Order: sequence, then structure tokens, then C-alpha cells
Amino acid sequence: MNCSPISATRILILLFASMLFCSANARLEEVKKRVQSSLSGELERNGFSLGEQVFLRAYKKERRLEVWIKPSDEPNYKLFKSYFIAGISGALGPKRAEGDRQMPEGFYEIKKSALNPNSRYHLSFNVGYPNSYDRWHKRTGSFIMVHGSDLSIGCYAMTDAGIEEIYLIVEAALLAGQKEVPFHSYPFNYTRSWERVYQDSPMLEFWRELKPVHDYFEQHKRVPQVKHRKGQYYLAD
Repeated sequence: MNCSPISATRILILLFASMLFCSANARLEEVKKRVQSSLSGELERNGFSLGEQVFLRAYKKERRLEVWIKPSDEPNYKLFKSYFIAGISGALGPKRAEGDRQMPEGFYEIKKSALNPNSRYHLSFNVGYPNSYDRWHKRTGSFIMVHGSDLSIGCYAMTDAGIEEIYLIVEAALLAGQKEVPFHSYPFNYTRSWERVYQDSPMLEFWRELKPVHDYFEQHKRVPQVKHRKGQYYLAD
């Protein structure tokens, strides 16, 4: 039986996709074999386990990404570890347009489909930018990732060693049934003096919108439901 040119092309595409899938699986399996045992031990020593619910919070100025985990027998999240963001780009303020090199600020969700074990930057996952708030403000851009390496063009570069731990924790939570992992990205940590420091910034009102969500988590150690009305964030809880 002869294959038509179209069917032959499809076969080649399927073969190439299969090769990529096998390559990604091999990379992830190698990481799990090398890292998962020690990571599980560190989690257990701190009262956590792989597969429990996860929340990620990033501070751009401080170059810090925090991994919070909610133990299965407790109501609140607890801090597992803070990771240094090795590569950042842009300035303080939200991402507005494709190619502006800005890192987002706001509230996002990481879904299972966002996981990418075949990343050019070792391992990665998409943070979910733009969200509905960004789209309301006509902000554009795509493929904003947390990934390995120390190079960033609008992404959160965590080094290969850092992303291996973060990726495995996020993947385990999603595979265990967490529908999405919340990812909150802030310009800076909200100290008492922040408004005085940034009183002349054109971003002041936007940063005030983010602060109640930040403060809610700080007080309750629970991730609140966040919505927006006419382009303004508000707490829905």
C-alpha cells in the first residue's frame, strides 16, 4: 500500500512528536531518579510530603520565589523553602506587551497542561499570563515561565537545580488532584515604608490593588479567591 504525501507527512510529524515525548520523559525520569529521594526526605523532615497542595509566591525586587505547602492534616499553608531567582529582567511594574521583557505582577494559576519537561531551559512551567485581568487591560504576551538556567527574558530563571525541586513539587501536587497551583507575583515585599518609598511611582495605585491579597495570605496563611471588577482586583472571600 502506497502512502500519499499527506499521510507520509503526518507519519513524520507523529514520529517527531514521539521522539520529543520520549526525550522529555527520559529527562524527567533522570531528574526524578537523581533528586526525588533527597527532596522527599527534606520535605518529610519539615513536616511535608510530595503531593500536598502547593502555593508559589514571588517577589521581584528581592529576587525570591517562595514554595508554600499545605500539610494534608492542617488547614493552613506553611513555608517550605525560599529560592533565589537567579535571572530576572525588566523593571518593577507589570508586564504590558509582548517583547517588553517585563515579568508579570498579579495573580495566576499553574495547570497540569502548563508543565513542560522538554523545555529549552531544562524544566519549566507556564505561570498563566495573561490572566483575565491582564486581558481586560489589553496586555499581551505569552509563555511566561518558571524555568531552569539563570537567563531571563521576562521569565523566572531558577537555575537547573532550583527548578528541579520546584517542578517536582508542583507536578506532584497537580498529579495528586490539585486543579491548579496559585502563583502570586509581587513587585516587592510590602514593608511598612513601601508607600513612602514609591509615592511618586505611576504604579502606586496598581500596587495598592495587590496589597490586600498579600496581606490576607500573611494574616491567614490561606490563598484567597481573587477576582476583578472593571479592571480592578478585589478579594472575593
